[in-house]
Amino acid sequence: MHVYTTGQWVLLFFFYCFCGWVWESCYVSLCQRHWVNRGFLHGPLLPIYGSGAIIILFVTLPAAGNLALVWLLGMLAATALEYVTGAVMERIFKVRYWDYSKKKFNLDGHICLSSSIAWGFFSILLVRFIHPPIARLLADVPAWLVDPLALALTAAFTVDVVRSVQAALDLRDMLTRLTEENEDLRRLARRAEVAAAFAEDDLRRFREKTALEKRLLQSRVEAELAEQRQAREERSERRQERLEDRLRRRAAVKLDILDTIADALETCRDHLEDLPDMTAERLAERREDLNDAIEKVRERKHAVRERTARTYHRSLRILRAHPSAIARGFEEAMDALRKLDDRK
Repeated sequence: MHVYTTGQWVLLFFFYCFCGWVWESCYVSLCQRHWVNRGFLHGPLLPIYGSGAIIILFVTLPAAGNLALVWLLGMLAATALEYVTGAVMERIFKVRYWDYSKKKFNLDGHICLSSSIAWGFFSILLVRFIHPPIARLLADVPAWLVDPLALALTAAFTVDVVRSVQAALDLRDMLTRLTEENEDLRRLARRAEVAAAFAEDDLRRFREKTALEKRLLQSRVEAELAEQRQAREERSERRQERLEDRLRRRAAVKLDILDTIADALETCRDHLEDLPDMTAERLAERREDLNDAIEKVRERKHAVRERTARTYHRSLRILRAHPSAIARGFEEAMDALRKLDDRK
C-alpha cells in the first residue's frame, strides 16, 4: 500500500481539485458555447473531484493490481461521496447544483447508474495512468516544503470556502425572499380585491393593475426592447448598467403594484362607515384586518427599496457556474434570477 504523509494527501487533494475544475469548466463551456467558470468556490478548485480522487486512491491503491476490484471499490466510494455531498448541499442551500433526475436509474437525482459506472472507469484511469506520474512528482517535492505548502493552500482554501458558503446562503435567502415576496403580492392583491369588492369597487380595473405575471412580463418585454437598442454597445462596459436597469424595472413594477394595493386598502378602510348593516364589532374587525394588510404592504415596499444589486451579483455568479442547477419549490424565483443575467 502507498503511504503518504498528511501534507502529501493535502497536496494531492488540491491538485485533483484543480484538475477537476479544468475538466468541468472546459466540458460545460463547450456544452454552453461560452466560458463557464465552473464550481462552487471562487477559485479554480472543485472539491468534489479532489475528495473523490482522494477517496478512490485511499480505497483502491491496496488493490491496484486487480482492475475489477479497483473499478468496483472506486465506483462505490465515489458514488457514496457524490450522493452525500449532493444531498447535504441541497438540504443546506436549497439548491441542487447537479441533477440526474432525467437520467435512467437515478437515486433522488443526486446519483445515477451511468455516472457511477463512469466513476468506476475513472478509478482505473486514475490508479493506473494518472496517479503514478503524479506520485513521482510528489516524491520529488522537498520534505521541508510539503507541510508549509499544504498549510498555505489550506488557509487560502478555507477563506474561499467561507466566502463561497456565504454566497450560497445569500442565494438561498434570495430565492426564499423572492418567492415569499411574489406570494405576498398575490395574497395581498387578493385581500385588496375582496375588500374592493366589499366596497363595490371596479374589480376589472383593479385586477389589471395588480396582475403580477402580466406586469412582470410587460416589464421583461420592455427591457428586451431596450436591450436591442443597445446591442451595438460593448457588452463588458454595459453589462452592469443593464443589470441595474433590470433591477430598477422589476422594483418599479412591484412598487407600483404595492402602491395600487395600498390605495385600494386605504380607500376601503376610509369608507367602512358608509357600508350598510355594519355593527361596531364588525367594523372594528374589518378595520383591524385592513390595517394589518396595509402594514404588510409597507413592509414589502421597504424590503423592495432596500434591496441592492450586490447580492444579485453573488447569486448570479453561482447560477452561471451551475447552469443546470435547480431549486425545488423556488422555480419561479430561480427563473427570475436567470432572466436578469445577460451573460449567455
